[in-house]
Amino acid sequence: MSAAKKERISSTRPGAFHLVGPGGLSAEQFAAWYRKESLRQWENLDLRSVAKLAEKIIKVEKQRREIFVMGNGGSAATASHWATDLSKTAHASGRLMIRCRSLSENIPYLTAIGNDISFDDCFSRQLENILNPGDLVILISGSGNSKNLIKACQLAKEKKAQTVGILGFDGGRLKTMVDLPLIVPSNQYGVIEDMHMAIGHVITFYLKQRTKK
Repeated sequence: MSAAKKERISSTRPGAFHLVGPGGLSAEQFAAWYRKESLRQWENLDLRSVAKLAEKIIKVEKQRREIFVMGNGGSAATASHWATDLSKTAHASGRLMIRCRSLSENIPYLTAIGNDISFDDCFSRQLENILNPGDLVILISGSGNSKNLIKACQLAKEKKAQTVGILGFDGGRLKTMVDLPLIVPSNQYGVIEDMHMAIGHVITFYLKQRTKK
């Protein structure tokens, strides 16, 4: 088996490599390798941080605050999925609905900000108009270094909102900026994104199955 293949991705960690996978494998062998890496991340998942995130969402639900989720690229799709699940799927009869929306979906607004101001402002500019103290901002990022997410986190702090980072690799800059970092410490981007989606599902279906109080 050849050495693990790595590929330079500038948006992951500047000057660093991330793992693509072992070279020279058949599709079946690669699937086995990918499964092994995924299972390793499941075994090492920080369940206490998952529980803390669930507690934050329940607090927001009870206080009738709002959740804003955002990310870039594949993480933008994950943000939309999280927002759909938290606002719709997590709801159970007799409970208040969770107020949650993704800031990665309004393409006209995103491109207007990106074209007229800066792509670095595409999330923070949206938050300026809608974020209130006690709201929850969830930042989804493989690298933890995206400038637009860092600016969104800084604004959230200024407005006294809570912040959570759903991160990968070593957590990047957001690891030390957010109130609660939840890191998938893999070097394989696909595995990180898979786990980010899975964490969203764990939270969603935990919230849905709660006993009424």
